[in-house]
Amino acid sequence: MTTLQTSESNEMAIEQTRYRYLPLDSILTPDEIAAAPYAIRILIENVARRAPANLDAVLARFRGETTECELPFHPNRVMLHDTTCLPALADFAAMRDSVAELGGDPGALQPSIPVDLTVDHSVIAEEYGSPDALEANLNIDFRRNSERYRFIKWAEQSVANFGVIPPGTGIIHQVNMESLATAVWVDRSTEPPTLHPDVLVATDSHTPMINSIGIVGWGVGGLQGQAAMLGEPVTIQYPTVVGVKLTGKLRSGVTGTDLALTLTELLRAHGVIDKFVEFHGDGALDLGWADRAAVSNMAPEYGATCALFPTDEQTLRFLELSGRSPGHCRIVRTYLDAQQMMRHPGSPAPTYDENLALDLARVEPSLAGPRMPHERVALGNVPASFLEAAPAPSSGRGVDPVFGQEIPHGPIAIAAITSCTNTANPTLMVQAGLLAQRAAAAGLTSKPWVKTSLSPGSKVVTEYLSEAGLLTSFEKLGFYTVGFGCMTCIGNSGPLHPRMEELVDEGIVPTAVLSGNRNFPGRVNPRLDLGYLASPPLVVAYALAGTILHDFDTDPLGRRADGTPVYLRDLWPSDAEVAAIVAASVRPDMFRKNTAAIRTGTAEWRELSGQSKIRFDWDTQSTYIRRPTYLTGLDAEPSPTMTIRAARALLVLGDNVTTDHISPAGAIQPNSAAAEYLRGFGVRPRDFNQYSTRRSNHEVMIRGAFTNPAVHNRLLPPEEGGPGGWTYTADRSQILPVFDAAPSYQEAGIPLVILAGKNYGAGSSRDWAAKSQALLGVRVVVAESFERIHRSNLIGMGILPIQFGDGDTVTNYSLDGTESLSFEGLDRLVVGMNRLTLHIMYPGGTEKSVPVRMRLDTRNEIAYLRHNGTLPYVVRKALCSTTSEQNQHRR
Repeated sequence: MTTLQTSESNEMAIEQTRYRYLPLDSILTPDEIAAAPYAIRILIENVARRAPANLDAVLARFRGETTECELPFHPNRVMLHDTTCLPALADFAAMRDSVAELGGDPGALQPSIPVDLTVDHSVIAEEYGSPDALEANLNIDFRRNSERYRFIKWAEQSVANFGVIPPGTGIIHQVNMESLATAVWVDRSTEPPTLHPDVLVATDSHTPMINSIGIVGWGVGGLQGQAAMLGEPVTIQYPTVVGVKLTGKLRSGVTGTDLALTLTELLRAHGVIDKFVEFHGDGALDLGWADRAAVSNMAPEYGATCALFPTDEQTLRFLELSGRSPGHCRIVRTYLDAQQMMRHPGSPAPTYDENLALDLARVEPSLAGPRMPHERVALGNVPASFLEAAPAPSSGRGVDPVFGQEIPHGPIAIAAITSCTNTANPTLMVQAGLLAQRAAAAGLTSKPWVKTSLSPGSKVVTEYLSEAGLLTSFEKLGFYTVGFGCMTCIGNSGPLHPRMEELVDEGIVPTAVLSGNRNFPGRVNPRLDLGYLASPPLVVAYALAGTILHDFDTDPLGRRADGTPVYLRDLWPSDAEVAAIVAASVRPDMFRKNTAAIRTGTAEWRELSGQSKIRFDWDTQSTYIRRPTYLTGLDAEPSPTMTIRAARALLVLGDNVTTDHISPAGAIQPNSAAAEYLRGFGVRPRDFNQYSTRRSNHEVMIRGAFTNPAVHNRLLPPEEGGPGGWTYTADRSQILPVFDAAPSYQEAGIPLVILAGKNYGAGSSRDWAAKSQALLGVRVVVAESFERIHRSNLIGMGILPIQFGDGDTVTNYSLDGTESLSFEGLDRLVVGMNRLTLHIMYPGGTEKSVPVRMRLDTRNEIAYLRHNGTLPYVVRKALCSTTSEQNQHRR
């Protein structure tokens, strides 16, 4: 949808076809355009075209005439993956029910912009190390998830503007880059067609990968995504833009992964949460599109909202390589040049709010770990980093009876070439393939305890590897293709080798090495507390070594048949050799063929059918899809008050509580409350599946909340409770798991508060981390700081994200759960920083008044809180709209 002021629009001719556009130079002076970061140029165009009433305020902020400004961003499309889309579709179906129950037209609730779902989060690396692994894992996926996939089929038939990339096709961000992104959007609903930048949001935190080809887009929570689908703007505070000047070139043998991990460390240390990052300098201009993709993909790991490499010749080379038509590439070049949104050599650097610099020649081979993606470790220091986390035992264990050799300390349990972060990079994949080829030729093999897997983000990857003769080399080392999806990177790593599972129980501390983007404890696999991020060739090298303690400089990876030692340096291919194979093997026709087939799916997908009615028929016996309780029994008007008094603390937590800690995504363990619920419906343990695949069933998800073993409730003495979150019941008579204890507070009418330290909600953009808290009865989270998307999701569920003052922390107040907590100032919320007071009443009558604050960026955020969440707000807005249309019809 394009809102364009005719008097301010202009036309251009491209190959004898006329197009409309909104000239940026009709809004900004030449000097202002030159000084504006490229991301800001795109945002200002978006506001001017779609929300012109807000343009003056945005320009005032751009010109420094004010310091506060909300910016309404209208994406032209939305992308979702299945673990956010399925809950979003359940919410969508429930919203239609609510609209109908309140007297409105449920059929009027439709997306107003294109929505694409990529089914990439469900497939699990159950089978590995064999030619049958790919088909076997896809068959398991369909057996477990066919009900979910039929629900998607319902959406295909009853939801407008909704398209699907089926299972077994690729990862959302790689699909976006290779097939869906246009760089310049051609809106043919106008005459002549209107051109504007391709801008989007997607319900995955790694959406900024698309920033690598000059497209502004970022990750949002599913709640924000649903609102955007229905025409609501994604409203943000006018962003601070950090300019990162890259100079020089990467040294031979240094990879794009090494650069991405180095920048992640640098930017996390600088502090870029809620900020835009923009790369410039000669080093940025020379950096290839694939290396840029790894850097932008890691944006959530350094905390940035957006990580833009402005469009330049590298971008156009990628568009041509990935099969975009010559005509469209000319549109991109002509439009962006006319708008001064394309960067050229010699273009002046914009003026940034903050500045950093990195000499690419200083980047060194690196990993990140053992627990956080910003913990960069030089390759030579990796053993020491592991020993600091898991000191070596005093004596060895001897020869293992299953593996026939001694298991070293720090064994590699998982070596996975996985994730769009690095499998989108042909240079890295060919580099890894050549290393595997040389290792196999030297007679080396992966160690038998290592679970090896290859799960690319696109079928193009296996096609060019096969073309280059490298796919068989991977397979000789056990790296068979196990699926096309996120898999190990998001925790769908499947079980370890059976003997390794036993060794973990016996006290062995293994680790994972993966070419992904996150390595939080327990994320890659619930049995693994430690893990390292690495480039694909180093993943292969560690599979050969078998231990994270291997010193690649001094220790051979093995020996040839004649006894000659083989070192990593003997196997590492030259940059020139890699470049020659990439140039010969990666072709546009591969991308065009893949794009033409991305919506086809397998025969099993095509045979699935779904309901065709506007309102979905819920199955009360379903263990996958249920009508969510937070969208039942809505009133036509919101509650008139937001007062929170006499609340109690449910949990007191420390720093870096991630969404993985709050709402699990991994396998449903047999001894869990969720498993007990599923057994009650006759589900067999082998089909418990992942929490991530059952996110459309609130009964499963709420039972998984705060069950991560790393969760420790500081309200309890250290010896009390069990693994995961436990807490007191309302009458203090018992200490129970959170799911069992929370209802006692709800029955007593007591609102709940969670208190925490720094960086609350870091990690994946997981709606259920907010939804589960809302269903437990949590009304407020008070923390030292919040990760951007989780803060937004809390607001989307009507939960107040309140912060302690600078330097203050929950540890200053000696809480044990008996205190009464009340909040003053909630009746006068405004956009900006709201100064509130937390009153803590202790049992003996002592009271402390604590100054706290709540930042609200937009009027929409205030509206969502007053309506107790985004979804009730959308329902009531849709109800008003349909009622107005009915009244117009009567008149």
